Amino acid sequence: MGKSKVPSFKELESALLKKALGYDHDEVVEEYTVDEEGEVKLTKKKVTTKHFSPDIPAAKILLEEFNKNTNIYENMTEIELQKEKNKLIKLLKKEGKNGN
Repeated sequence: MGKSKVPSFKELESALLKKALGYDHDEVVEEYTVDEEGEVKLTKKKVTTKHFSPDIPAAKILLEEFNKNTNIYENMTEIELQKEKNKLIKLLKKEGKNGN
């Protein structure tokens, strides 16, 4: 990700999930030398896999967000639920027409 790019919500969500679950990252160290002809050549390459353990605060944030999103229908009236259902059906039909 470049310095000037603002991450999207999906990118942030993905990064938070990665941190919450833990992940492995390859760290590459390369050494170069200059040969007799003046050319730079790779002489040594070391790849080390680092493991980053799951992060409890990140997991907590995700669980709180999950619970918030799964309970959005709990306090809706029957009329509000019907409106939401109709809205979602329209979205599904629209996505089906667009081939998504």
